Amino acid sequence: MNKKKIICPECRTYTGYIIRKEKRKYIIRDQEYYFDITVAYCEKCGEEIEVPGLLDLQMKEVDEQYRKKENIVFIDEIEKLMTLYDIGKAPLSLGLGFGEITITRYLKGQVPSKEYSDIIKNALESPKYMLNKLIENKNKIAANAFEKAEKCALNLEKMFNISSKMLSTISYIFEESLEITPLALQKILYFIQGIYLALYDVPLFDEDCYAWVHGPVYNSVYNLFKEFKYNPIDDDRFMILKNRFEELTEQERNVIQLVLNSFGNYSGKVLEEITHQEDPWINSRNGYSFLEPSNNLIEKNQIQLYFKKIDKEYSLRNIKEINRYINEQLELKNK
Repeated sequence: MNKKKIICPECRTYTGYIIRKEKRKYIIRDQEYYFDITVAYCEKCGEEIEVPGLLDLQMKEVDEQYRKKENIVFIDEIEKLMTLYDIGKAPLSLGLGFGEITITRYLKGQVPSKEYSDIIKNALESPKYMLNKLIENKNKIAANAFEKAEKCALNLEKMFNISSKMLSTISYIFEESLEITPLALQKILYFIQGIYLALYDVPLFDEDCYAWVHGPVYNSVYNLFKEFKYNPIDDDRFMILKNRFEELTEQERNVIQLVLNSFGNYSGKVLEEITHQEDPWINSRNGYSFLEPSNNLIEKNQIQLYFKKIDKEYSLRNIKEINRYINEQLELKNK
């Protein structure tokens, strides 16, 4: 909103105004809320005034803060759901068990009830849930719309056939990283698992990794993102991962953040070179030439023993020490 001079209705002068953020009380559905709202005051008399565009901005601020506070689905999330399942407004409404024009009203700005919002969020986060909803309401939807949405749901369900904890970990990485390639993601996951095993003696996620030519690799994660090759991961289908990280404990998030703040500063290729100097990958590749393909399992206990050894020397709870380990590994590689 551009700041211009206007005629103040209180002091009747042509003057400028001051923009501030203030907490204001609102009553929504019989509940009291306090939101941070943009307001304007006359520079001359100090009275609150209305300026062009301010009311629209305030309405937007109230809407966004209310939805966030009550965990109500946003309009763009509904649009993403339609994209994910290649489904129109009316078929989506009916497929979720709503009235035919309900989604249309929500896209125009009407705020859903918590019950309906939760249904939409569950459909966005779980292809299985969406598929069950579609089947439950199949007789209400046109056959071609049902078939298209069902196909999308089945394909997504196949794609995301990995553990809940792995999905949550990847969700957190996506939330914190502007962009990440499949190669970098694989190595970040490996270091997260290694440090978590060293510090807490249990794996963060169940998946095993394998000693491939380019370092440790989680097969199921590779299959999920392989089409991106060496490019950053970017696809509307992965919006399903949004907010999955909220299921992680504080302890789990802390380890992931440690890794992102250290190993996450390097490219996938550099991280690959670090893993090539570490015992778990080297030992699991025993008998193979450098570029010879293998699919040998890197046992979790190997990873744990190695990172426990590193923890004794460098202290893996300390980001400075982790960076010292990384720097020394890179120096060794360059000798």
